[in-house]
Amino acid sequence: MEDVTRIEAADLGEGASVRVEILETNEDLYHDMARTMLNKLTANNVEGYPTAFILPVGPVGQYRRLARICNLERISLRNMVSFNMDEYLDDDGNWLPADHPLSFRGHMQRNFLDLFDPTLAPAPENIIFPDPRDPDAIQQRIDDVAGIDICYGGIGINGHVAFNEPPEPGEVVSVEEFGSRPTRVLELSRETRLINSVTVADGNREIIPTLAITIGMKEILASKEIRLYANREWQRAIVRRVVHGPVTPAVPCSYVQQHPRASLTLTEFVAQPPRRRLA
Repeated sequence: MEDVTRIEAADLGEGASVRVEILETNEDLYHDMARTMLNKLTANNVEGYPTAFILPVGPVGQYRRLARICNLERISLRNMVSFNMDEYLDDDGNWLPADHPLSFRGHMQRNFLDLFDPTLAPAPENIIFPDPRDPDAIQQRIDDVAGIDICYGGIGINGHVAFNEPPEPGEVVSVEEFGSRPTRVLELSRETRLINSVTVADGNREIIPTLAITIGMKEILASKEIRLYANREWQRAIVRRVVHGPVTPAVPCSYVQQHPRASLTLTEFVAQPPRRRLA
């Protein structure tokens, strides 16, 4: 079997169903994400349609840029409905408090929503996080807005999208069943907790919650468009498995290969093949 992790940067996306775009820097990536959001928002505003996004916390740099452009260019987000992908839960299965340093809700409030001119800001009722007390409510709200215009997302080190983790060792699940999993509460994998601890807690894995709620593969794959972004060196191997490997629950993000409008945008340093050497 071909080792897809050896694919060169120039060959990424060659022959694949997922469109691949390589940008020079993280700043370019953040700008691209913000601009594609604005393009859809302004087009729908002209037509009088609401705009519905599924949004991640990670990458993060695009949100401040989006708010600044909207304030400068007087672009209203009053008709935007955002479905945030996921949120950490405490040991009792409740959202982390918004003032917790790892709360996704708190992060989005401080680094996005609070930055808007109030006359342009999204309506508070249109900022939706999956609720561990009522996971099924997400699908009803999506139905209310006639579907998701664009799902944005990052890629986990194990290929997860949102917090849709691969099956644990010994867990048997078909390709079809995994792809239809809805919004739900789950336990985070060791890989996710470890890499998240490196990213946000200097390797202190013990403070990373063990539970989360996530929008499901079902809702993500039903989106009209899926746009993935990768801007970390440790994503070099997994982006190749996502785009060029088999569609498998072992790499949840590989399911985007089956979507008619899926793309991956990554920076030049992520596009390089993973290195093989001792430190």
